[in-house]
Amino acid sequence: MKKTKLVTLATTVLLSSGLLAACSPDKPKEDSSTPASSTVASEKTEDSKDAVASASVTANPEDLVKSLSADGTWIAAATADITLDKDLVVDGEFHDKDDSAQPIYRKLALHTQDDKYNILDQFTLTVPKIVVNSENFTVFYGTIKGDIEVNANGFSLIGTQVDGNITFTKEEYKESANLDKDDKGAKVTGEVTVAE
Repeated sequence: MKKTKLVTLATTVLLSSGLLAACSPDKPKEDSSTPASSTVASEKTEDSKDAVASASVTANPEDLVKSLSADGTWIAAATADITLDKDLVVDGEFHDKDDSAQPIYRKLALHTQDDKYNILDQFTLTVPKIVVNSENFTVFYGTIKGDIEVNANGFSLIGTQVDGNITFTKEEYKESANLDKDDKGAKVTGEVTVAE
């Protein structure tokens, strides 16, 4: 039993390190194939200690909600399908790799991948509505079943399918959005509108 726990812990640490090493705006890859409810708190190498100060890798709905709140993390990754019965609010200002010298950036990964960035599994987030208040929020792969309300600039989808409507509360938010960033086949099955 002890050997199994040690192997699981070692695998979690290695895969979590891969997740965080692969994250950058120019290289939108996350390895979120770690076990459910694991959270990466720090990185061992000096160069990347600030880059991975915090990331949430989870299959737990409450952890996902917390990680995308104003008190959350710059990156959240799901490791299974997640269903929420209340709106999910993405709030707060975060920077790429949790480094204030980097651009403002926030991401949600709904997939796992191997060390060569090949997508392995994609997950579904079912939610009444996602309310995006964080600037430069990007969703990677998977499916969102629910509506999205965007109240910030720079919203993006990379390979994500949205089974719902996207409503931008200002024209400028829609103009700054990219609903198929990097041409990875993202699509929206509902309507894309501006509320104002």
